[in-house]
Amino acid sequence: MSTAEIRQTAEHKMHQSLEALKNSLSRVRTGRPNPQLLDTVHVDYYGSMLPLSQVANLSLLDARTIGVAPWEKNMGSKIEKAIRESDLGLNPSSHGDMIRVPMPPMTEERRKELTKVVRNDGEAAKIAIRNLRRDANESVKKLVKDKLASEDDERRSQEDVQKLTDRMIIEVDRLVAAKEQDIMEV
Repeated sequence: MSTAEIRQTAEHKMHQSLEALKNSLSRVRTGRPNPQLLDTVHVDYYGSMLPLSQVANLSLLDARTIGVAPWEKNMGSKIEKAIRESDLGLNPSSHGDMIRVPMPPMTEERRKELTKVVRNDGEAAKIAIRNLRRDANESVKKLVKDKLASEDDERRSQEDVQKLTDRMIIEVDRLVAAKEQDIMEV
């Protein structure tokens, strides 16, 4: 493996860490409804636990309500129960074939808790990125030790990986700040 391949691998894994952070942040509830919020809810569908999105259509009905339209009429009560029992603190109600999931206004205390959660997620992503930097640098050192790369290559590679790490950490900070802003608005 060359130093360029090591850098590419590190960059790919760092992008995966960023995607994981984005995915995690999308599940944090802000004051605005977002159908992705219900991605973690699983429903008993004839003995199998399936994600809500596989048994119903999710949509935004208005600025404070998510609509859930079950594909099968008999799934309504099971979906309602699954949403109510999830740890999201939501209270759905049926209106014919449609289940309405109103988003309660957030308290100041809840906003502060969510901000802490977002910061912890961001810090975990930064740690993962720094670990990837360390792994890449160790791989290059091993190449130098095995005489497959020069010390100049090692220094250049470490500088490249450090610049990449710095860019990724700036992106993590930007994502976290944007999510905190989302939480504090509304």
